[in-house]
Amino acid sequence: MSALPVEEEPIETAPSSRVWPVPPPDGWTAEDLDRIPDLPPHTELIDGSLVFVGPQLELHELLMSVLQAGLRVRCPSDLRVRREMGITIGEKNRPEPDVVVVDAGVVGEEKSSYPHDAVRLAVEVVSAESRERDRKRKPLLYAEAGIPHFWRVEKVNGEPVVYVYELDPATQQYALTGIHRERLKLTVPYDIDIDLTEVHRM
Repeated sequence: MSALPVEEEPIETAPSSRVWPVPPPDGWTAEDLDRIPDLPPHTELIDGSLVFVGPQLELHELLMSVLQAGLRVRCPSDLRVRREMGITIGEKNRPEPDVVVVDAGVVGEEKSSYPHDAVRLAVEVVSAESRERDRKRKPLLYAEAGIPHFWRVEKVNGEPVVYVYELDPATQQYALTGIHRERLKLTVPYDIDIDLTEVHRM
């Protein structure tokens, strides 16, 4: 005697509560970032497309903290250091560097981004998810916008390495001026001395 077949109940899947924004035909604009409801934190706009940032690893967070604190030590009174704030570069681009140095006159509690011509330094701490953007597209955007200084920070053998770039005004491209391990000591955009090994003592 054979057993009667057992009918399997269908597996119910909960409907997704998130409604993803549909881009307009010409793509999103920098102003749209302030109007689209329920965007994930730190959403960027690159070439008219929304870019959602992945979760950060602890080293990424620690490096941002070390750089932000180090940049503030000798920051001139006419500049400010900010973290994870957008830069408006034309209508179709609003990237969000990990750390920026901007003119003091543009900061304010109600700000969600800064104009590109007020930015003196943009810093990107590279993660696996952001590697292509941080190494290629975003430096091009910053250079085209005339941002005079750019740092790219990467983890090499478990240690932070800072690649320092300065804008060549003749070509509007970045030139590598130094690769720094353990200590970052510079005279531009102002006197800077940051102990990168501090990440291991936090």
